[in-house]
Amino acid sequence: MLNQPHDHIVKSYDDERQRVIDDILRMGEMSASQLAAALDVVERRDNKAAERIIGNDEAIDAMEVRISHDVMRLTLRGPMARDLREIMAALRIASDIERIGDYAANVAKRSMALNHSPPLPHTRGLNAIGVLATQQVRDVLVAYRDNDAESAQRVRMRDAELDAQYTGLFRELLTYMMEDPRVITPCTHLLFMAKNIERIGDHATNIAENVWFQVHGEGDLPPREKRDDTNTVS
Repeated sequence: MLNQPHDHIVKSYDDERQRVIDDILRMGEMSASQLAAALDVVERRDNKAAERIIGNDEAIDAMEVRISHDVMRLTLRGPMARDLREIMAALRIASDIERIGDYAANVAKRSMALNHSPPLPHTRGLNAIGVLATQQVRDVLVAYRDNDAESAQRVRMRDAELDAQYTGLFRELLTYMMEDPRVITPCTHLLFMAKNIERIGDHATNIAENVWFQVHGEGDLPPREKRDDTNTVS
């Protein structure tokens, strides 16, 4: 009988911790779905759907606030060292997911501006990097759910592929603009949209690194290849 109060406290803490994890996973899937929907409206040139995506971002922002409050309550429960790592990772991951939602909404906003110009074939390239980024987000959420540092590391390493495709699209759009100044405005919108998607990949990588931290602590991460050469394009 003497163990009952302690058991109750531990069970209560575990329940609250699992609720935070579930909310983060739900928030992450919302952001991934936002990106997938944004890519769809680019292809369909659907302003109404784009407006809905932009409006949905408020729900993701509200979830981050609620998760942050719930995580801070966990810190008052006297967590152990491993628990503190989970708490720090949860705060960081929720912040990264919120930014992913922001970038997805930005893609939707730019799609509305892009619709003022005739369709461009380069939206296929945008969709390709968007699909990669969406998969990165969903895969890293699974790694977080399963507390799987090795799977998270594989997601992290795949960011080089997204960087390479982003760089290729960046170069292609610059060339297209130089050849035909009439497309500078729509191509500029596409460049911003592509950069937003590339940044989503970076935030997925951040989440992967926080999964690694949650499992291994401050241990050194393996080196990661980077292929974003847009800062050196001549």
